[in-house]
Amino acid sequence: MSDNSTPAGPLDPQSATPLYVQLAEIIAQQIASGRLAPDRPIPSEPRLAEEYGVARLTARRAVQELRDRGLVITVRGKGSYVTPTSGG
Repeated sequence: MSDNSTPAGPLDPQSATPLYVQLAEIIAQQIASGRLAPDRPIPSEPRLAEEYGVARLTARRAVQELRDRGLVITVRGKGSYVTPTSGG
């Protein structure tokens, strides 16, 4: 098997940048491009973990990073949503 591609997705485990930061960047790019619209939910932490092949804690830290940047808000019991002012 060749190491030329990453089968789990666009994250690079060999990078000095932590996986949660890489994942937060991917989601931030989706918000900036409009793929994730303002006032709409982002994928759940378990879904992000499964989709990107990371631990759930990594997905949780990525969402926390997005909250810290002001790109998403989390509503307890409902999920995380793109902030109304994030989209473009």
